[in-house]
Amino acid sequence: VQLQASGGGLVQAGGSLRLSCAVSGRSMSNYGMGWFRQAPGKEREFVAGINRSGGSTYYADSVKGRFTISRDNAKSTVYLQMNSLKPEDTAVYYCAAKLYSGSMYPRTEYDYWGQGTLVTVSS
Repeated sequence: VQLQASGGGLVQAGGSLRLSCAVSGRSMSNYGMGWFRQAPGKEREFVAGINRSGGSTYYADSVKGRFTISRDNAKSTVYLQMNSLKPEDTAVYYCAAKLYSGSMYPRTEYDYWGQGTLVTVSS
């Protein structure tokens, strides 16, 4: 399974970005999907997750109400819509896929990772 994240860039505080993650190699419908981020000097942290069908979503408290995760299994793509961005959202964002059921939050639950896309929010 290969994951390719895109859509990062430089945006002013209060602005919006939409990240995409294209999945290839196997059907994305087999996988729960997640977005994580890693800021300089910090550990990689959970941002958002979505189950296989898209019927359940999960968010870190820090992004709840501002970010929305969604998926299109027909297009093998998962999205992260980020609104009201803050400077503290600056990080490399990674998409990840998990094959088995279970908690969406721990990064150790995920089997495959994309290469990351940089999001920079200026104040």
